[in-house]
Amino acid sequence: MKSDSKRNTKRRINRTLKYALLLFFVVMVMLPAYVLFITSFKGTADADPSRAWYLPQVWETGGWVKAWTTLAPSLGRTVMLVVPSALVSAFLGSINGYVLSKWKFPGSNIVFTLILFGMFIPYQAVMIPLTQLVSDLGVPQGVPSLMLLHIVYGLPICTLIFRNYYTSIPDELIEAARMDGAGILRTYGSVILPVSAPGFVVVLIWQFTSAWNDYLFAAFFSSGRNGPVTIALSFLAGGQLTDYAASMAGALIASVPTLIVYILLGKYFVGGLMSGSVKG
Repeated sequence: MKSDSKRNTKRRINRTLKYALLLFFVVMVMLPAYVLFITSFKGTADADPSRAWYLPQVWETGGWVKAWTTLAPSLGRTVMLVVPSALVSAFLGSINGYVLSKWKFPGSNIVFTLILFGMFIPYQAVMIPLTQLVSDLGVPQGVPSLMLLHIVYGLPICTLIFRNYYTSIPDELIEAARMDGAGILRTYGSVILPVSAPGFVVVLIWQFTSAWNDYLFAAFFSSGRNGPVTIALSFLAGGQLTDYAASMAGALIASVPTLIVYILLGKYFVGGLMSGSVKG
């Protein structure tokens, strides 16, 4: 009886420590969001870094109005940029992953390695030649050039995720489709694509978040007039006198779409990861 009592006591202590540790991490993660939220409702005099942890003396919405007025035009452009970029790069990554995992050809491993090499090149190192290339191709600045760049630079990670995911699909299914006379495209459409939902969810969330939060490409290939929301957000934070309330409200507004995507698709994202999307 005493040994059972000791085990129960030890189990309760371990459980309490575990929840206390988790609560500590949650608080640490949520602290920046707390500062963003309360600062967005402060007046100009109240929104001072020395009072960052204090609640507003007077709750004001002027920062939210200014942030929405500044960001609203760019939000539509960002959606027009991010959605097609994520869909096209996910589809092309699916095709690449399918071919490289199920229809291997001489040199396919070298091709796969070269595609992955694109993931390890720092974007800062290629900005100048990339700017010249986009100019030579005649792609207009703003949404068209950013869309092209996010599709191209999203292909390595999309290909990697889909290739690893498709390796978990039994080769017998592909062989059966071949025996029935299906070619490479028909096999993809009839056998691979119907079971690709977990991989697509992972890739789409990844690409959507990456393109939405991108600032480097946006700074080089757009301006305030045709730029995405990250460029418009920088205008709120710039200048000699920073409007902290508007900047914080703008940061919260800009983060809402990605937050919605994670809330709606988060459980599918975890399911996709668990089903082998990133399994090496």
